[in-house]
Amino acid sequence: MAASIVKRVSRVKKLNVSHISARYKLLTGSRHFSTSKQWNKALVLGVYENESTDSIDFTGTARKFDEKADGKISQLLLTVKKPLKCGKTRTLHAVDPEFSSVLVTCIGKRGEGYDELETVDKGRESIRAAVAKAVLQLRELGENEIEVDSCGDTEASAEGCHLALFSYDDLKAKKSRKPAVRISCATRYSQDKNSMEKEWRKGAILAEGQNLSRRLMEMPANLLTPTKFAEIVKEQLADKCEVLVRDKDWAESMKMGSFLSVARGSVEPPVFLEIEYKGRQSDSPLALVGKGVTFDTGGISIKPSQGMDAMRGDMGGAACVAGSLLSVSKLQLPVHVKAFIPLCENMPSGSATKPGDVVTAMNGKTIQVDNTDAEGRLILADALCYSEQFNPSLILDMATLTGAIDVALGAGAAGVFTNSDDMWNKLQKASVRSGDRVWRMPLFNHYTKKITECQLADLNNIGGSRSGGACTAAAFLKEFVNNKNWLHLDIAGVMSNSGDVAYLGKGMSGRPTRTVIEFINLMSKETNN
Repeated sequence: MAASIVKRVSRVKKLNVSHISARYKLLTGSRHFSTSKQWNKALVLGVYENESTDSIDFTGTARKFDEKADGKISQLLLTVKKPLKCGKTRTLHAVDPEFSSVLVTCIGKRGEGYDELETVDKGRESIRAAVAKAVLQLRELGENEIEVDSCGDTEASAEGCHLALFSYDDLKAKKSRKPAVRISCATRYSQDKNSMEKEWRKGAILAEGQNLSRRLMEMPANLLTPTKFAEIVKEQLADKCEVLVRDKDWAESMKMGSFLSVARGSVEPPVFLEIEYKGRQSDSPLALVGKGVTFDTGGISIKPSQGMDAMRGDMGGAACVAGSLLSVSKLQLPVHVKAFIPLCENMPSGSATKPGDVVTAMNGKTIQVDNTDAEGRLILADALCYSEQFNPSLILDMATLTGAIDVALGAGAAGVFTNSDDMWNKLQKASVRSGDRVWRMPLFNHYTKKITECQLADLNNIGGSRSGGACTAAAFLKEFVNNKNWLHLDIAGVMSNSGDVAYLGKGMSGRPTRTVIEFINLMSKETNN
């Protein structure tokens, strides 16, 4: 990937990889809870924005709790004459013997929904952000068991909580790690507890998939080699999916010269993961493809040293594929998915690919490699070719592919290139529900010409200039796809979070995992109708 996106983090001590694997299981991103620990119980309640200084516009759960507490909540809130605005909170104590703290959080205006200009459901996003802020504040107060108001959207509330409480501090001393927090839905006043608990579980599973993606992206590259990535994914998905781990010899037998050219400079062997989830019988599965460069130095076209540590996250596409499959399998969606993840490091050495070298992809097309830092498209080329062999109904690939998409869109949205209006509409609909936005980018022939005008081979792996870099990268990938329903997601701009998304902490974001899960869910409903 051509741009560094995350600030430098401190180095970690060299640790035994097998010890790390045994010590840090990647199941949900949550901690181990001790049954002997003293738990402090807190409650999060939601209120809507209200200009009145004489009344409080409570959610249903909050109103019933206030009645149970003889109106103490409303009395205390009205004592402060300044009404709560969206995202603001009040923390109350000694209002109910069951809870040491009651935190009231404002979830925005009642009845908010889809915002056409922002292309998000503002109501759902406000809930995610409001409950996220609430549980983080309570954790800072030392509360370690929290009941959370559904706030009118149980799924969104669960997502906000579980995403906000994620932290990757496994390699720090125990005293420096974030404390464990138990989270549950405040269902006590609901007339349909089973339905609410089902929606809460779904939200938690959606967050679990994204948190797995975040954890994989955060892991140092010396601990998450291609081999180790494959081991972790196999461990996580083995219950519901078939996971095949292909080695270098297999890739050579498949004539994946483009993929293997990137791996040549590293002592770490390349791995090709093939994963299948069969929630239903189908001859035309959905195909997911994820870029898995576990560390990207740029190769011989080496990157600047500043910020290079962030390139441990250059396997973000692969991580998001793994996280999506984790959630899809746990939700038991009635869909057939096959995933393809090429894994390798891009390193400089005496055996590394050199600028000007020509390699041959699986489909027989030759590629002049003028920039070894444009490596993601090389490994995806063979993965896309291979995925076509399974007659997929659609192909969706994800990759932290270009710094150019970060320049174009920043962290506001993932860039989407597609040859299908129908697929774009469905993906955009999924992003509205998830709150993790996407934006359509062009696939003009103008960009194809930039990579097909090549001196030595059929294609050049760069477009000849910095202009339209994300578009020429997508045009390159298009040369390896015949499927009429193809979506390419360039996720380099959303790779990390530095305060852009209120319910994600700083660090690797795991975006757009939940959007892809929602998209697969939409496709499963359409297929089964």
